[in-house]
Amino acid sequence: MVLPRLFLARMTSVTATRKAMLMKFRFWARSATIVFLIVVVVFAWSATLFAQILAAISISCAFGIACDAYGVRHAVALLLICSAITFTVENIGVVTGLPFGLYHFTVGADLPQIGVIPLVVGGLWFGMGYCSWVVAGALLDHADARLNEKGNVIALPLVAAFVMTQWDVVMDAPSATISGAWIWHKGGAFFGVPISNFFGWFSTSWLFFQAYALYLRGQERALNSARAQNREFRSAAVLLYLSAGLTHVTPWLIGPGGDSVDGAGRVWRIEDIRESTVAVMLFTMLFSSTLALLRLWRERLDSANASGAFCDRLLSSNVDAGGL
Repeated sequence: MVLPRLFLARMTSVTATRKAMLMKFRFWARSATIVFLIVVVVFAWSATLFAQILAAISISCAFGIACDAYGVRHAVALLLICSAITFTVENIGVVTGLPFGLYHFTVGADLPQIGVIPLVVGGLWFGMGYCSWVVAGALLDHADARLNEKGNVIALPLVAAFVMTQWDVVMDAPSATISGAWIWHKGGAFFGVPISNFFGWFSTSWLFFQAYALYLRGQERALNSARAQNREFRSAAVLLYLSAGLTHVTPWLIGPGGDSVDGAGRVWRIEDIRESTVAVMLFTMLFSSTLALLRLWRERLDSANASGAFCDRLLSSNVDAGGL
């Protein structure tokens, strides 16, 4: 009897050590995530090399979360689907003006391009697109893992397209009219941005989200993997999405003022653009992200309650069996 007890004690000690190491790893991982998100909020709004590095890290994190959810092969498939659709539509848009309006990019002119579109643009479409996909999935009761259930294959792409377009409504005027990352040739009523741009964003987003849904609907193993994904990864995707909106608070508070001229020659006050951007962000991106985080928190509570109820039933059955 001594050897089994020693073996059991040793195994218990090893388990406790591994649990302590896991808790320590989670603490540092959460701390690093919080620090990174704060850095994004403070610095990502400016057109600097550091901001581009932050964007690259964020896109890589979104891809990593997709890999954890569906597996590497399916995450790569989603990346290829998004890239094929968005680069096609963007190239058509620059040449014809459809569906966004007449524009051209100035950012990334010295970087590799696909057609006339800088390669980084595709990364931003995928990174923010996947985060929007997770936000919409949380709002629809984890629909991104239940695409084989009735209605989700239609509802999720629509909601995700709205969530994605919210980001464009927030960031397009500061990026185009103030920073000049792209130029709208005829300007537009929304601080130099034409309303056609937002319809273009919605339709383009819906196209690749609908392609996502149709592709993943028949991938049962991938959907099962997504259902089992840790909620902390899903929360991280929501927070990445939110940080892309909150970064506009920084220039509103401390950024320079003055005037900015759009592509049609119309003059706009930078302070007005910054303040309107924050107002729109608070009641679109922040609202959607808050709802998504609350849904994830409720899922966690429901899971904990279900586990507690199961343990209670198990204990009760054992007591009843002992009485017999």
